[in-house]
Amino acid sequence: MIGDFEIKEEDLAGRIGIIETRHGKIETPVFFPVINPLKTEIGVNDLVNLGFKNFITNSFILKKNSLADGDIHQKFGDDLIIMTDSGAYQILEYGDINETNRAIVEYQAKIRPDIAVFLDVPTGNKDSWDEAKKTVEITLERGREIIDIVRNNQDIIWVHPIQGGTFLDLVELSAKETAKANDYGMYALGSPTVLMEKYRYSELIEMIHVAKSNVSRGKPFHLFGGGTPQVMPFAVALGVDSFDSASYIIFARDERYLTRERTYRLEELDYFPCSCPVCSKYSPQELRELSKEDREKLLAFHNLWKIREEINATKQAIKEGRLFEYLQQKAFSHPSVYSAFRSLLTLSDYLEKYDPRVKGEVKGLFLFDSSSLARPELVRHVNYVSKLSSRRNEAIIICGDRLKSPFFTDSKVKSIYSKYSKNADIYVAIPFYGLIPVLSSESFPMAQFEAPAHIHGELIEETLTLIKKMLDNKKYSKVSFIECESSVLSHIVSIYPSS
Repeated sequence: MIGDFEIKEEDLAGRIGIIETRHGKIETPVFFPVINPLKTEIGVNDLVNLGFKNFITNSFILKKNSLADGDIHQKFGDDLIIMTDSGAYQILEYGDINETNRAIVEYQAKIRPDIAVFLDVPTGNKDSWDEAKKTVEITLERGREIIDIVRNNQDIIWVHPIQGGTFLDLVELSAKETAKANDYGMYALGSPTVLMEKYRYSELIEMIHVAKSNVSRGKPFHLFGGGTPQVMPFAVALGVDSFDSASYIIFARDERYLTRERTYRLEELDYFPCSCPVCSKYSPQELRELSKEDREKLLAFHNLWKIREEINATKQAIKEGRLFEYLQQKAFSHPSVYSAFRSLLTLSDYLEKYDPRVKGEVKGLFLFDSSSLARPELVRHVNYVSKLSSRRNEAIIICGDRLKSPFFTDSKVKSIYSKYSKNADIYVAIPFYGLIPVLSSESFPMAQFEAPAHIHGELIEETLTLIKKMLDNKKYSKVSFIECESSVLSHIVSIYPSS
């Protein structure tokens, strides 16, 4: 059924899904390249040759220039999935477009794209709360005023934008009210472009989190203007399903060269760190010697290639259950990306809430540093052990960083367990996990992990804090420590004064 959204894979709060449209199914996460019908640098045929079967174009420009009169697929292709924007970007750039919301929506109903957006009012970078609130209120009112058209055209997936900018209380208000509009098949967060242009990725993470926390996860979620590969997987991790942007061509016009880690200027490059068809054929010097028109087109091809590559890499990370680890790798590509990652770490409870407890094939965790403590599997483990009722009055803690997991199979642990288990609860203490009940030590994820050979001080201190949290509610009358003198957790005895 048109508008159905089927989830195939999940990791953190991200997912791989299938959206059913009138012209076929589309797998998410997905990127919709922006096509400007008045410009010719990159055409629909170029997108198809690059592997894209979907794009977004501007219904306001189509209407103003009489470029489409009937079904838009007759102009561009019946086998393509087409999304139309409304002219909101022009409002953001130029103020007013002298067009009514209803007229734009009626036009979209006439040209019949697969996905359509009404004429919202972007908050943009407004620094006045009152002005920002007006954009929220007008957008919500515009969503209500064309509901009859939406209801009469349910073979189109209608998108309801969420506004509010960096005012998170307004984003929350906008999202909560948007969630009540059940006739809309898709949500979208507006106004991120300014933040992305200025590398304010941390604020973008907060906006996405607030918006996603207040709408249903049962509908796909779009991020307008999300065309920067560095930050895409972070948005996906929070639950963003689709993106659109003209970044690929805008950057090309400015002779900027995208990679999945950063953006270069063509003049800075002596070598291309890429093996796409463009970079395999030309050197930076050869590309600089081409005409401006050819250079821009080839750079745009390359930029699209990298965006598509990033989407696929993110999907693969979800499929493998390694999205958190992938974000850790991405975090060090740029200080602003690192800031986004640190913001994501503060949302560990949100990520744990939606991260599936059971994932396909069980894979061991790769643990690196203290940031790994925020991954859902470890958050879940700490909460479980902290709430686990004590069975004995005494606890014995074996420092296990020199032991092999699974710990219950270790001869030393077996010996201690046989000798003391009738009178004491027995745990193994290791970095990252804190305490592991010996009898549970073969369960996932306690025996399925890889950690560095050398553990840094910050992680040791955080592990000791976890151990204290795990012990605090258990009210043991005595706590004994074994094999801890030469352990990296040797200071463990200081966290439990009653021992």
